[in-house]
Amino acid sequence: MKYIMLIYQGTALERQAVLPEEEQKQVYADYQQINQTPGITPGLPMGLPHSATTVRVEGGKTMITDGPFAGIKKAVGGWFIIEADDLDAAIGVAARVPAARYGGAVEIRPSEVYW
Repeated sequence: MKYIMLIYQGTALERQAVLPEEEQKQVYADYQQINQTPGITPGLPMGLPHSATTVRVEGGKTMITDGPFAGIKKAVGGWFIIEADDLDAAIGVAARVPAARYGGAVEIRPSEVYW
């Protein structure tokens, strides 16, 4: 089963920025280990929410606004795909994501086809 893992940074970036250098290096190493885990397809790096542009169409007119769709501090900060035997295996990988232990969270969604 394929799962999409959405990484919500929350306060993780701020908390990681003040870690001692060795702990910051460990955070980067942890992300690298996840990216090299069999069954993982890393997502492309995402910009921060303040650099986002949101597009909506209302009454046939394209509406563009600055910022993320959800005006919240805990916007999606990254993503990856995992091919896992079951949800428990996906949860095990999500628990290894540094953002999850530094004030963020990882949302797991099964991949589904709607068309």
